[in-house]
Amino acid sequence: MSAYPKSYNPFDDDAEDEDARPAPWEDTRDLPDGPADRSQYLRQEILRRAEATADSTSRSLSLVYESEKIGVASSEELVRQRGVLERTEKMVDKMDQDLKTSQKHINSIKSVFGGLVNYFKSKPAETSPEQNGTLAPQPNSRLKEAISISKEQEAKYQASHPNLRKLDNSDSVSGGASSAVSTDTYPKNPHLRAYHQKIDSNLDELSMGLGRLKDIALGIQTEIEEQDDILDRLTTKVDKLDVNIKSTERKVRQL
Repeated sequence: MSAYPKSYNPFDDDAEDEDARPAPWEDTRDLPDGPADRSQYLRQEILRRAEATADSTSRSLSLVYESEKIGVASSEELVRQRGVLERTEKMVDKMDQDLKTSQKHINSIKSVFGGLVNYFKSKPAETSPEQNGTLAPQPNSRLKEAISISKEQEAKYQASHPNLRKLDNSDSVSGGASSAVSTDTYPKNPHLRAYHQKIDSNLDELSMGLGRLKDIALGIQTEIEEQDDILDRLTTKVDKLDVNIKSTERKVRQL
């Protein structure tokens, strides 16, 4: 069996093999004995490995895309929940203001003199909170930006990645994938070069996709912390409102 130097490149031996596509998978346990057969086997094995790696990175990219969609959907649900909390807080504030007005009326009824004073006293400016408006709830700026950026990528994903459209992606490398990296850094075999370019492209997009997922996660964390503050504030207001309601009921019974 012939020995090969460490710098040996099986793709530089035969010009006629530059256009070779990967052969069908075979259950070959041992390398062929002849130098020519060994060279051919190595060429086909490298092509198959490159094809498998390209397919693997495409599947990983698809999973990142699906995770990003789930993250955006979860973020939008959090935004909807924030709107519910904000409207609830406004309702509690309005109930508290109405209860204060009722207590003033009760005090006026208990005292004729107080009633006359309150009658001629100028009416104070309304300090009640705004009624339920039509403004959409606004998430924190970090989450808002993360949602916007992820949604901008959705059309690009669907257009540039056939496997994300549940189609066969075998043609994605048949004509050679474009890449910003110089073609001098890739093998001469066009099919192997296309696989390498596809792998590099997928890895670049995986890196960007993971970065967007990180931004969504950090935005969700900030949003949850802010909503926890709203819940704490709302709990305090509800407890205070409950005490005032019971106090008002006692005053009504004493009339």
